[in-house]
Amino acid sequence: MAFTGTGTKDDPWVLSTPPGGSQYQMHREDDLLVCQVGSTRLSYQARCVEDLHAMLSKHGDWMLLGNADEQKPAAPGTVEAWARAEDNPVGGWYGVKKGFRGRFANYVPPVLEALGLAEVEHNARNNRMRAL
Repeated sequence: MAFTGTGTKDDPWVLSTPPGGSQYQMHREDDLLVCQVGSTRLSYQARCVEDLHAMLSKHGDWMLLGNADEQKPAAPGTVEAWARAEDNPVGGWYGVKKGFRGRFANYVPPVLEALGLAEVEHNARNNRMRAL
């Protein structure tokens, strides 16, 4: 999937969600990965990129993304569930602001794809990813 930008605050990545329906911007800012979707700002711990790549490498196969809002449960065995799990490297949510912690699987996987760390499917539904 095509993207632009270098991932800095002044030159954010311009990415598309896995289904390709929405564009958003993402950049690193200190220890955060900041996602701007319209007027909504989501922030994730920046280490999520390396942690997700390590988990996918260990998993060794495709994994469903399982995108879900914070208020909805994440399907077991998905990237979204891992990003909330108490046994992940940060012991819970990678999202840092309560009420805006979900949708990790919608916004972070395209960053790994842009960095050449993962392959992400771009179907209308049920997308998966795997480490490269």
